[in-house]
Amino acid sequence: MGHFIGKKVEPFCVQAYYNGEFTEITEKNLLGKWNIFFFYPADFTFVCPTELGDLADYYEEFQKLNCEIYSVSTDSHFVHKAWADASDTIKKIRYPMLSDAAWNLSRQFGVLLEDEGQALRGTFIVDAEGLIQAYEIHNLGIGRNASELLRKLQAAQFVAEHGDEVCPAKWQPGAETLKPSLDLVGML
Repeated sequence: MGHFIGKKVEPFCVQAYYNGEFTEITEKNLLGKWNIFFFYPADFTFVCPTELGDLADYYEEFQKLNCEIYSVSTDSHFVHKAWADASDTIKKIRYPMLSDAAWNLSRQFGVLLEDEGQALRGTFIVDAEGLIQAYEIHNLGIGRNASELLRKLQAAQFVAEHGDEVCPAKWQPGAETLKPSLDLVGML
């Protein structure tokens, strides 16, 4: 599979359910802001609504950091709308829910389970130039944590802004960072 760090998101065009409307999202939507691609297996399932609801609770915090969230499954945009209509948890989502019915995004990001026609739980942080800066892929039964994803985004943005500094384990905004140098080798 190889790794995805520094890889540019390839051109794509998908349908989305967004703020009660159907709309089209392409790679051009990514430019000029940070982006989270949040792949999940399927609408109307069990772990997925807990994750998407968790993200919805933190959405304002992501927005303050100039970051858009794109949830992605292989369901159609019509199914996304039906799920939002049926579920109070999904109804509160304000970020675009992308339909990867043709499997193009799931293939591009290496999360497609072809035999099931579903995506693994893949999370990708993409910078304002459309380059992948961080990612994590979980098996289907392992849910993710929006507050940890927010922390990773903050760290990725800090490193992008301060190229000579790096963020240690559990770093939070405002905490001390490290300046890699020969003096630090063996001292941590």
